[in-house]
Amino acid sequence: MKIALITDTHFGARNDSLSFNEYFYQFWENTFFPYLKENKIDKVIHLGDVMDRRKFVSYKIAKDFRTRFIQPFADNNIDLHILIGNHDTYFKNTNAVNSIEELLGGRYPTIKYYSESETVDFDGFPIHFVPWINSENYHSTIEKIDETRAQLCMGHLEINGFEMHSGHKSENGYSKDIFKKFDTVFSGHFHKKSDDGQVFYLGNTYQITWSDYNCQKGFHVFDTETRGLERVINPHTIFEKIYYDDSVNDYSKYDIKSCENKYVKLIVVNKKDLYQFDRFVERLLEEKTHEVKIVEDFSELDARNVSDEIVENSQDTMTLLERYVDELDIDVDKNRLKNTMKSLYVEAIDLEI
Repeated sequence: MKIALITDTHFGARNDSLSFNEYFYQFWENTFFPYLKENKIDKVIHLGDVMDRRKFVSYKIAKDFRTRFIQPFADNNIDLHILIGNHDTYFKNTNAVNSIEELLGGRYPTIKYYSESETVDFDGFPIHFVPWINSENYHSTIEKIDETRAQLCMGHLEINGFEMHSGHKSENGYSKDIFKKFDTVFSGHFHKKSDDGQVFYLGNTYQITWSDYNCQKGFHVFDTETRGLERVINPHTIFEKIYYDDSVNDYSKYDIKSCENKYVKLIVVNKKDLYQFDRFVERLLEEKTHEVKIVEDFSELDARNVSDEIVENSQDTMTLLERYVDELDIDVDKNRLKNTMKSLYVEAIDLEI
């Protein structure tokens, strides 16, 4: 049996942005559902964070979610198993109130959701589901992990040591030792695909923030007979970067069709012909881009004019935050404060379009 695995769909992302909403459905309508039909796959597991905002969703996003995402599962008799993720829950300390139950509960016979840990049998192949772990269900989750005979675990997990975003590893999650009894663990939650041979973070289905730029997205197909995992790449992107250097390229002939319906960062390396630059920006704006941000590069500054102090202190934001905390004269747990500041930094990055 082949099962399609998706995770972290985040419907309603970017404050219910309609441009992101349409971009999301490019993937579902042009890639995902056609793939299921062509390959006769009728089982899908969603590893959590179906919705983006924990408190509310707009009517437009909710309608599209029902008619363009959920209805195809019902119409094509595809079983959908949904694990509750942290973005699906209203409260942080319990999964009891969640968006999936309120939006879907009992309305679709082919759709099931799991707010508590449970082993589910797929034609003789057991898979242990672990939805978002919180203070209320932690002990029952550990008990059910100890009891299950399943060798494969699928969950929405926050495990220490894995990258949440490029260069930022989780330090506030659970120890990997909790899941040591399983041969393999598939998880959602972290949007970057990574693994250590046992725990596999599958990565989300499409780009949502600039941290996803130039990072392949998509979904996976798991074969219960061979235990093989195949990745299917999402060909659609919404972020585009252009490095402008008119000392090398003639931008009057630059093909900007690839920028249509995208968020564009125009990073200026060299700008000698101001007229050509202005015309190029006009062409970008006429191409129906969602947004064009111009980032001026200061590479033309002579290194001799930059003070040693600036060079010495040109460190990444996370390093600067850690140094700042280390230098504070306060009586608190500085490691805990660093982790809090890192989490706030990641949230701030997620708010950037």
